[in-house]
Amino acid sequence: MMERVLIVGTGLIGASVGLALRSAGFVGRIDGWDQSSLELAAAEQMGAIDGKAASREAALQIARVADVIVLAVPVLAIKDWMQALAPIVGAGQLITDVGSTKLEIRELAAKLYGGDGRAVFLPGHPMAGKESGGAMLAEAGLFDGAMWLFTPLSEKPTAAEKEWRGWIGCFGTRSLDMDAARHDEICAWVSHLPQMLSTALAALLEDTFADAAEISAIGGRALRETTRLGASPYSMWRDVAMTNTKPIADTLLALEQRLTHLRENLRTPELREEFELANQFRRRR
Repeated sequence: MMERVLIVGTGLIGASVGLALRSAGFVGRIDGWDQSSLELAAAEQMGAIDGKAASREAALQIARVADVIVLAVPVLAIKDWMQALAPIVGAGQLITDVGSTKLEIRELAAKLYGGDGRAVFLPGHPMAGKESGGAMLAEAGLFDGAMWLFTPLSEKPTAAEKEWRGWIGCFGTRSLDMDAARHDEICAWVSHLPQMLSTALAALLEDTFADAAEISAIGGRALRETTRLGASPYSMWRDVAMTNTKPIADTLLALEQRLTHLRENLRTPELREEFELANQFRRRR
């Protein structure tokens, strides 16, 4: 039975997990650790965690007795924590993550976890968030209505996995199990490409117009919505780009080719065909 949880990384997602657990009725203890003392203090102040580990070493000590450890840090840091935790956790314990890419995490988990006497690792990815991070933006309802993706190592979940999935359901989420490579491919299209597109457009506008007053005066809702993701910090996306490079590059190349097609057909009937295809995509959703 899950009685103690350790959340490694108490930013937007990690703190929201803590708040969601409390909102769903979890009465056990929630400890937290974050590289930023400000994020950690904010998470404690808002009630996302009950106590804070004073150091990484202190967090590793808590991990020895935690029932569930949630890794809510960037992907490369997740992999680092996976290796640090593997020798000190054991049977009955569950480690899970919220990383935006899954193939490298799942491959490492298969080497380090599962089997007799070992803790179980359940790779996860909640499709929820905001363009800005930080514990101060965390909320218990962040995952309500969202899809929580899993790329499990085994088709037979342990009791700990089942219990964690149950809590996830109490957050108001839906869940879907996927192959890790397929996860990274699909997320490159539906999440990573929109981010890169918004970043490129916002950077291009800044480079071209800087603080020209006309942009703010003329640009309306369409511009705000299209560049909203451009407010996301590099620190949130560096590891995504580094651990899902080829799928993201493939989507960017496909988009470059599509934009070239549009540019070359601004005065032909094929432009209408593109609009009709785009309209059809939107109607399906």
